[in-house]
Amino acid sequence: MTSLHTQAPSDLATTSEIAAGVAQFLSPVVRDLEALVVNGKQAHWHVRGGSFVGVHETLDLVVEHAQDYADTAAERIVALGLPVDARLQTVAAQSTLPVLADGFQSWQDTAAAAVRQIDAALVTVRAAVTGLDDIDLSSQDVAIEIERGLTKDRWFLQAHIAS
Repeated sequence: MTSLHTQAPSDLATTSEIAAGVAQFLSPVVRDLEALVVNGKQAHWHVRGGSFVGVHETLDLVVEHAQDYADTAAERIVALGLPVDARLQTVAAQSTLPVLADGFQSWQDTAAAAVRQIDAALVTVRAAVTGLDDIDLSSQDVAIEIERGLTKDRWFLQAHIAS
């Protein structure tokens, strides 16, 4: 009969240095994704024109996905023992997303603005992918999955305005 060696839970816990490194890279991702949620809804409410339905419905999906991605990244940080600051004031002050125009916008301008929003978030996510490579591969997997999803959402919006 063979004996299985199991590690004590304390041996499996992450270090405070790893948790801090993960939070350093995933916290900005959470904030940018939360900004994408708010800005995506703003754009969704104000799109106008011939391709209204397609852009409007695509933005609903972008918002839903961004909220799920933000939740996944935030839960990874919290699971490692650190808090996340995604309060409205913090998101507004620290998000890297460009300012979104107010009021009604054509469907072309709305789709282009949403692509720029996703592009800014992707810069932050890709920095997390790179930065987490030497810190925590499980957390890097979270960032990679977010990058994959945002890239797909970007493609769907970009298709509306591609020539």
